[in-house]
Amino acid sequence: MPDLRALALGAGAWVGALIVLVLPGRVALGSTCVVTVLVGAGVLRRRLAAGWLGPVAALAAVAGVAALQQTLVASSPLSGLADEGAVVTLRLELTSDVRTVTGQYGDLQVVRARASRVEGRGRAWSLDAPVVVMADADWPRLPLGTAIETTARLVPGDDDVAALVRPTGDPRVLGEPDVWWDAAAAVRRSVRAAVAGRDADARELVPALVVGDDGGLDPELADDFRTTGLTHLLAVSGTNLTLVVGFLLILGRWLGVRGRWLHALAAVGIVGFVITARAEPSVVRAAAMGTVALVGMGRNGRSRGTRGLGVAVLGLLLVWPRLAVTAGFALSVLATAGILLLAPVWRDALMRWAPRWVAEAVSVPLAAQVACTPVVAALSGQVSLVAVGANLLAAPAVAPATVLGLAGGLLGLVWAPLGTVVAAPAAWSAGWIIAVARSGADVPTAAVDWGTGPVPLLALTLACLAAVPLAPRLLRRPGSALACTGLLAVVMLVRPPTPGWPPDGWVLAACDVGQGDGLVIRAGEHAAVVVDAGPEPTAMDACLDRLEVRSVPLLVLTHFHADHVGGVDGVLEGREVGEIEGTSLLEPATGVRAVTSLGREPGLAAYGMTRTVGEVTLQTVWPRPGDTAGDAGESAPNNASVVLVAEVAGVRILLTGDVEPSAQAALARDLAGLRVDVLKVPHHGSRRQDLDWLTSLGARLAVVSVGEANDYGHPAPEIVAALTAAGTQVSRTDVSGDVVVVVRDGEVGVVTRD
Repeated sequence: MPDLRALALGAGAWVGALIVLVLPGRVALGSTCVVTVLVGAGVLRRRLAAGWLGPVAALAAVAGVAALQQTLVASSPLSGLADEGAVVTLRLELTSDVRTVTGQYGDLQVVRARASRVEGRGRAWSLDAPVVVMADADWPRLPLGTAIETTARLVPGDDDVAALVRPTGDPRVLGEPDVWWDAAAAVRRSVRAAVAGRDADARELVPALVVGDDGGLDPELADDFRTTGLTHLLAVSGTNLTLVVGFLLILGRWLGVRGRWLHALAAVGIVGFVITARAEPSVVRAAAMGTVALVGMGRNGRSRGTRGLGVAVLGLLLVWPRLAVTAGFALSVLATAGILLLAPVWRDALMRWAPRWVAEAVSVPLAAQVACTPVVAALSGQVSLVAVGANLLAAPAVAPATVLGLAGGLLGLVWAPLGTVVAAPAAWSAGWIIAVARSGADVPTAAVDWGTGPVPLLALTLACLAAVPLAPRLLRRPGSALACTGLLAVVMLVRPPTPGWPPDGWVLAACDVGQGDGLVIRAGEHAAVVVDAGPEPTAMDACLDRLEVRSVPLLVLTHFHADHVGGVDGVLEGREVGEIEGTSLLEPATGVRAVTSLGREPGLAAYGMTRTVGEVTLQTVWPRPGDTAGDAGESAPNNASVVLVAEVAGVRILLTGDVEPSAQAALARDLAGLRVDVLKVPHHGSRRQDLDWLTSLGARLAVVSVGEANDYGHPAPEIVAALTAAGTQVSRTDVSGDVVVVVRDGEVGVVTRD
C-alpha cells in the first residue's frame, strides 16, 4: 500500500512554497499563520487528527525558507544598485553553462552566476547572491565554475535573482573551474566525440539523452518531441539517472559488490551523474525523482517509493523553494506519483487478459501521461494523442541510447576508437527514437488544441481525475480496452474538420504563433501569400492547415529575426511553395542560416515593385536601398523590414514588419496621404512607434501579432489606447488566437478563433 502520510508532507511543503511565491507578502504571511493556528487548535481540541501536524509543519517550514530567501535577495546591495542602474565591478563564479538566446537586438549569452563581491558608488560589499549575466555574443565564452571579475551595469531581475548583469568590458579570470567540473566537461566532450561521425540528429540526441546536453538539437525535431510527448528525453530527468545508476548497480552485482558497498556504489553514481549533468536545481530535482524511481523498483517498492517521493519533495523545497513554481518540478513529481500510485492498479487490471510485460509497458506511460496532462496543456495549449504510443515505441531504445552513449564517452577518455565503437548502438537507438518522434508528429491529429484558460484546464483536470477510477474498469476487459484504443486511432488518423473555419470571405489571417509574426493573405482557392512564419514551425503549419492553404506562391520574410523566420519549415511542410523573398540586410546571421539550411535561398523583395499574385496586389514600399540603419539605439534588422501594401477583394492592408520610429517617419514622408483599411501594427505593438503616422492611416482595423504573457510588455497599453481613440478596432492574437479579417456584403470585419 502507498504511504500517503509521506505524500501529505510533500504536498504541505509544496503548498507552503506556493503561498509565499504566488501571494503578496502580507497575504502569504497571514495565510500561513492562519492555517498553522487553525490546524494546531483543531488537533488540541481533538477535532483534527494529529497526522495533520506533519503537513502543516512542512508547510510552515518551507514557507519560512521561501520568505527568508526572498527577503535576502530583495535586501541584497545588488538589488538596490540594480534599481539605480549602477555600473559596478563584480566578482562572480559561473554556476551554469552559457546559453545563446535571441534578443530584441541580436544574440545574447546568458549564464547564471553567484556574486561574491561588488564595488560601486564608492562602496564595496562582500556577499553571496544569485545573478544572471546577459552578455553580447562576442563576450568571452567561459566554462562553468570559472571565477571572474568584470565591470557591468546592473538592471533589476526576476524574484529569484538579485540583479541582471550586463557586462561593459571583457572579464578577468580569477580562478579556473575545480577539478570535478573539468572532469565533467571532459566526459561531456567525450560523449559528443563518440557519436560525432553519426547522423546530425542522432549525434545531438545522444548527449541530450545522456546528460541533457541538447544545445545543438534541430528546433524542428525538438517540436516533434514536444508534439509526441517525448520532451522529457531531451532534458535531464529522473529517467536518465534511473538508467545510468541502475546499469551501474547491475554491473556492480556482476562484479560481486553486495550489501552496503552496493549502496555506496549507487551514491557514487548519483553524485557523478549530478556533477556531469551540472549541479543545478533542475538536475538535483531530476536526480531526486530518479532515486525515488530506483527505490520504487525494489522490494515493497510502492510503499517505499511513495515515502521517498514525499521526503524528496520536502527536501528539495526546503533547499530551493522556487522549484515549486517551475514546470519541470511539477511534471517530475506528477509523473513519478502517477507511476507509483496509478500504474500498479492499471497494470493489474490489464493483466487479467494481457501478459505482464504488455501490461507494464502500457500502464507506466499511460499513468505518467494522465498525471501530467493538465500541466502540459497549461504550458502548450495542446493535448497530445500520440504521447502514450510514442513513449511505448521509444522506450526500448532509450536504455541502450543512454547507457551505451555514456559508456562510449567514458571509454573514449581512455581510447577514442573504443568509445566510438561502443557508442555506435547508442546512435542507432537514437535514430529509432527520432523516427518515432517524427512519425508521431506527422499523424494528422497528433495533438488537439485545448487552450490555456481556466475553464478548459479545469475541465481537463476533472477528466483526468475521472480517469483514475474509470481506467481500471475499462482496462480489465479486452473488449472495452481495444474499443478505446480503436477509437483513439480513428481520431488520430482522421483530421477532424473545424466547423466554420476558415470563415467565409476571409482575406487576411494573423496566425496565433506566439511572440512573432505569421500573416496569411488569401490569394485564391487554397492558395495564399504568407508574410513571415513565426518563431516555430508547428504553430505556423497548424494555422495554414486550419485555413486550408495548400499552395503558397509567395513567402515574404520581412527580416531575419527568429520570431519571423523560425517557422519557415512549417510553411514548407506538405505545401507547394513558390518564391521566397526577404530583405537586403542579412542579419542576424543565425536567422539567415535557419532559412538557407532548408535548401531555399531567399531572393530580394525589390523596393518599389508592384505585382499581382493570384487575387493579391502587392507593392514593396520599404526598405529603400541602403536606408536601413535608422537612429541610434534602433535595431538595424528591424528597420530593414520589408513593408508591403497589399490589396485583396477591395481591402487595402499595410504590413509593417518590425520597423521602428525613424523608418516609420520615412514611410510617412514617402507615402504621404496613404489610407488603408487594415494595419498590421509594427513590432508587435512596441512602445517605440510614430503614433502620428499610425493614427493618420485611417485604418478601420488594426491587428497586433503578439505572444501571450511575453517578456517585452507587448503590446504597450498606450499604443492600443491611441489607436482605439483614433477609431481603429484593435485585435490581438494573444487575447483572441487567430485573428481573421473578412469581407461580407462589402463590409470589413474580424472573426477570431480563441
